[in-house]
Amino acid sequence: MKTLIGISPKHPGLWIDTADQLPAAKECTSITTMTTHTQGREELKKVSNQLASLSHQGQWIVLISPPNIGYKKLLAEAGVRMDRVLLVHAKDEFETLWAMEKALTSGTSSAVISWTPSLDTRDNRRLQLVAKSARALGIVIEDAQTHEQVMHNTDIDVRQASLFAALH
Repeated sequence: MKTLIGISPKHPGLWIDTADQLPAAKECTSITTMTTHTQGREELKKVSNQLASLSHQGQWIVLISPPNIGYKKLLAEAGVRMDRVLLVHAKDEFETLWAMEKALTSGTSSAVISWTPSLDTRDNRRLQLVAKSARALGIVIEDAQTHEQVMHNTDIDVRQASLFAALH
C-alpha cells in the first residue's frame, strides 16, 4: 500500500482536484433568476454572446421549456453553435426543475436555461442547493405576471391570517 501512494500527500484534504484547477469551469456555475415581461426574449438577448462562447467549448446549451419566441434565430444570429443546443420539453414545473437540476450537475452542459411560471420559496431553496454542486451556468426565467400574482396572493393570505389571528 505504501508503494502505491508514493510521494503524494497522505491526507485526502491535501490532494489536488483537477476540476478545481479549471477557472473557466468554476467561474460560471451560478444560478440566476430573471423576471421577464417578454417571455424571456430580452433576457436571452442579454446572455446570447456568453452562450455563443460557451457553445464553442463542446458542451451542451440546454433550453428547458422555452416558449415560441424565435429563440433559434436569436441564438444563431449571436453565433451559438446550434448543433450544441439541447431542447427539453417538460410537462410541468416539477419536471422543469428536475431537468434543470440534472443538466446543471451532469457535467455535460455549459449552460442551462429554463422557463417557468413562478418559483416558490421551496423551489428557490432547491435551486440554491443545486447551485453548490452545479457545473454549468444556470438561468431561470420567470414570467412576471405569474410572479406578481403569486406575490399578491401571498400578501392576501398573510393579511387574512393576521386578521383572524387576533380572534381566539
